[in-house]
Amino acid sequence: MKILVLNCGSSSIKYKLFDMASKEVLAQGAIEKIGLPDSFLKFTLPEGNKLVIEKNIPEHTVGIELILETLVSSEYGCIKSLKEINAVGHRLVHGGEYFNASVIITPEVIARVQECSDLAPLHNPANLKGVAAITKNLPNIPQIGVFDTAFHQTMPAYAYMYALPYECYKKYGIRRYGFHGTSHRYVSKRACDFLGLDYTQEKIITAHIGNGGSITAIENGQSVDTSMGLTPVEGLIMGTRSGDVDLGAITYLMDKEHLDSAAISDLVNKKSGIVGISGVSSDMRDIEKAIDEGNPRAKLAMEMYNYHIKKYIGSYAAALNGVDILVFTGGVGENQAGTRQYVCEGLSYLGVEIDSALNAKTRGEEVELSTPNSKVRVVVIPTDEEFMIASDTEKLI
Repeated sequence: MKILVLNCGSSSIKYKLFDMASKEVLAQGAIEKIGLPDSFLKFTLPEGNKLVIEKNIPEHTVGIELILETLVSSEYGCIKSLKEINAVGHRLVHGGEYFNASVIITPEVIARVQECSDLAPLHNPANLKGVAAITKNLPNIPQIGVFDTAFHQTMPAYAYMYALPYECYKKYGIRRYGFHGTSHRYVSKRACDFLGLDYTQEKIITAHIGNGGSITAIENGQSVDTSMGLTPVEGLIMGTRSGDVDLGAITYLMDKEHLDSAAISDLVNKKSGIVGISGVSSDMRDIEKAIDEGNPRAKLAMEMYNYHIKKYIGSYAAALNGVDILVFTGGVGENQAGTRQYVCEGLSYLGVEIDSALNAKTRGEEVELSTPNSKVRVVVIPTDEEFMIASDTEKLI
């Protein structure tokens, strides 16, 4: 069975084509800068080299048509006909309270996702453009929706409710939904498989940390708390997002700077976090370089970033009444030894102990960092949201 996975953003489309029999990735790539004059498709050739095709891609349908053409191209293709694709799996960001699992996409599902677009205005409409483009080009193929929010629908009400007037929840659905659910589900399950443990019997904390980031507490295979909220702004300090901020500070800034809701949203989503504190970059590699050069604001940004990760993990250890497994994933979690070292040293009271030499050389690979004496198993598990989407798609069809 061959399954195409699409992740449509506001100006990009990422894709992977899987052969589910062998679990092999047959093709992968991304279209960037949709709607701009310098848009392009970048993809990986079978031998591993990358190729760029520059083309005017004004909107998502044109982009997906280019991807499909490339898949069957006599020069670059990996399949002879689009009929070889058995299904398409889509990343859908926000499913509100409607969806607690992946679903076959129907007109009713599309209508529900549209209803949730106010909660994810940059993501849901773009996701649905991908669905529409496949419907146009491959009208008879089954399509599956896999929601970022679905995994967190098992959170209890006391964890997901805000202490706002209850009418805000009843009228507008204002509550914590959480994101990165597909990643948290994949790495928590994969960690147990890797360690030879029963997923339904473990207390797990997953740290998906990178330019965006969230922490999730998982008990017996179910999400019981997560750091992101109604939107992806809440929680950890991120590349350009503020994370947790006193709401009084926000209203104070709005008054002092005469900011409307759009301006304050831009401030906390695009101008805050690591880039806002450091004044250097949202990329941790640039921050590390600036720290080595003696930049005090870069050092402060890194200290704040690491501290908030440690603090959330500690709070979730309390929520779970203990922790059996700590999982690092995402761009920073998989590659940045310094952050992992700092966090784990700060959790020694939980009995966390890692092999520092092994941690220092670990980048982007599955590995257990904890020592035999550690009371908590600490692992690095590279995330694979696309494979999770493909797996859900295969099961549903």
